[in-house]
Amino acid sequence: MKIATTILIGFGLLAVASAASVDPSCMLRDIIKTDERIRLNGYPSESHFVTTPDGYVLNLFRIPYSNKLQNKDSHRPAVLLQHGLFSNSDCWLSGGPDSALGYMLADAGFDVWLGNARGNIYSRQNSIVSINSPKFWHFDWHEIGSIDIPTMIDYIIEQTGQPKIHYAGHSQGTTVYFVMMSERKEYNDKMKSAHMLAPCAFFEHGTSAVFKVFRPLVGTPGGIYNQVFADMELMPQNRVINRVGDTACGLEPALKFLCKNMWLLFAGEGYQNTNLTAMQELIETHPGGASSNQGIHYIQLSDHNAGRFCQMDYGAKKNQQIYGQSTPPDYNLENIVAPTYLYSSTNDGLCNPKDVDTLVSKAIHLAGDYRVPDQTFNHLDFIVAKNMREMVNEPVMRNILKHEDGFY
Repeated sequence: MKIATTILIGFGLLAVASAASVDPSCMLRDIIKTDERIRLNGYPSESHFVTTPDGYVLNLFRIPYSNKLQNKDSHRPAVLLQHGLFSNSDCWLSGGPDSALGYMLADAGFDVWLGNARGNIYSRQNSIVSINSPKFWHFDWHEIGSIDIPTMIDYIIEQTGQPKIHYAGHSQGTTVYFVMMSERKEYNDKMKSAHMLAPCAFFEHGTSAVFKVFRPLVGTPGGIYNQVFADMELMPQNRVINRVGDTACGLEPALKFLCKNMWLLFAGEGYQNTNLTAMQELIETHPGGASSNQGIHYIQLSDHNAGRFCQMDYGAKKNQQIYGQSTPPDYNLENIVAPTYLYSSTNDGLCNPKDVDTLVSKAIHLAGDYRVPDQTFNHLDFIVAKNMREMVNEPVMRNILKHEDGFY
């Protein structure tokens, strides 16, 4: 009953969000943006914009140094943090200065950059097409990995003068890293180290309700629903959802069950570690919007292409036109040779431990495979758990520092 109720709530919120008329010019009004949030917590912040080769204007935020360290004039290694699906740069701040990875890295002496993928609330412009055109939404995480992330990395390198940077991603932020390294393997040479939190590439064993619900609709390529739901905005930032989430995660005890379970549809049950304050802050700017194609691509990997990590499947005829073969090509994970670390958990409904095992077997040059010892740790716990500092962020910091000899 609990699962069914939460799924119904999730669908209700999804319907409201997707059906709502959203004025892009008003999207960021009355919310605390990433750079403002950083300043409110006592850190300097910057907002940068960079345009991809296909016209998308991406907003990167930066914590250039730490006032605690007074290290403005010191060497500060650069690190890029990349969010997951329906998320944005705020996810790296929601735990506050004591627990959130963005602040922890800044206080360890790093130059921290927070990325935003095309289509989310901070990256909703394109110099070629209008956001109201389906052409704007004609992308999925393949383009984010092969275009957006390389564009961000090149910009950071240009701005800092450093030939290599560190990278950390959560969920889809890991998927796009795998895509980039598979498709543009020259970026191995631009990575000091990379850190995959809740690594997502294979979905054969996912237990999340979202797989069961959406497989019949879009799991098989070439179907009518794939065409109906393609190239549209999915789960944009919405005031109704924000208000419901803010109330549920606030001081009203009767609604706290909703706060803990409103993401149940996507990430599964078992949130015993949720920091409600962090969740409340997260929901202020979440969901952050995405293309429906991103979700369709993931669902395909849990159904028709289960056991594969491959490009979008359009059906045999269209695949032949696009790829020159009847099936979509696999991403070659053996191309990943930069020092890359995985951080996964047993109770992850999206990225199951068995699927992480498959990833480990395919990405044969991994530097580390860390499994969170807390058996209750779940997919969103990587960014909102009360114990995420000791369970995840401190291990990440230790591994990053292995690649910074003599630093700090």
